[in-house]
Amino acid sequence: MGTGLHLAAALEGTGWHPGGPGDPARFTPDYWVDLVREAERGLLDFVTFEDGLGRTGRLDSVLVASRVAPLTTHIGLVPSVVATFTEPFHLSKAIATLDYVSAGRAGVRVRGSFSAEDARHFGRRSFPDVPGEELLADLVEETADYVEVLRRLWDSWEDDAEIRDVATGRFIDRDKLHYVDFRGRWFSVKGPSITPRPPQGAPPVAVLSHSPRIHDLARRQADIVFSTPHDVAEVRAAAAELGGLRHFADIVVFLGGDRDAADVTSDAHVFTGTASELADLLVAWHAAGVDGFRLRPAVLPDDLVAITGELVPELQRRGAFRTEYGATTLRGHLGLPRPANRYAAV
Repeated sequence: MGTGLHLAAALEGTGWHPGGPGDPARFTPDYWVDLVREAERGLLDFVTFEDGLGRTGRLDSVLVASRVAPLTTHIGLVPSVVATFTEPFHLSKAIATLDYVSAGRAGVRVRGSFSAEDARHFGRRSFPDVPGEELLADLVEETADYVEVLRRLWDSWEDDAEIRDVATGRFIDRDKLHYVDFRGRWFSVKGPSITPRPPQGAPPVAVLSHSPRIHDLARRQADIVFSTPHDVAEVRAAAAELGGLRHFADIVVFLGGDRDAADVTSDAHVFTGTASELADLLVAWHAAGVDGFRLRPAVLPDDLVAITGELVPELQRRGAFRTEYGATTLRGHLGLPRPANRYAAV
């Protein structure tokens, strides 16, 4: 991934501060376009769009990313999806479509849910109010199978399957379309996809991990992992567990101002201070083993603007962050090669 650290921003409503303003503008397309363009001005690798099934008013993350895609040029777009209640066939074509409309900048963060309330939205399955270890283990295995189906469907078209031969009336070379024939405990998917192979081959898959169990899922099926260390010792421990993945540490960011962060409860480290102080922390954690950081702006757009306008220039002065984009795809930003198609003849 190069010598410099990498930066991403996690976009959630009007920010990660629970007492932040409930700006109704978050239900308009311009709000999200402006945020992502701001992140792109700061040369960030990607943004993630949070999503969930709770009672918080929100828009659909994949649709928001698709709306933003044609109006940006370099930054990666990574919507979050609750895989437990979303058919892998539907998500595979949605993310492939996002990869096309963004010209190769799509990714996806997959997560599971064992929430009884979430399950009641769909009525197809039920979970106990207090999940046991067996259910948690099953959820990990289901999510691993889910990602496997996504990748098989993305590979079900070879890159040159679409031939458009007007003279012979052939649109597709049928020998280059493949059944995926996945049969598992949770899914039985024949394939092929209805969408040609994405520009990146396989958009990168991300997982947020707080525990050894999810670390294992990330090592098996993810390209990017977000972890939540709170100090250098935890950074080193997570880096040792997650070696080989593109590893981003999550940090909630309050930059400047007098907003009170004392009451913020978060799974991730909560930073308050100046851009220079945050740069010190990022450089130290990067040296301890993480590739980059997914910053969670506490209040949007204020803390995002501070990240791009104060933190990024400070890191650039130290030679720790890029001064221009060196790639046009998300895989390119992350130094991930385009994968070979598993079904193509060697």
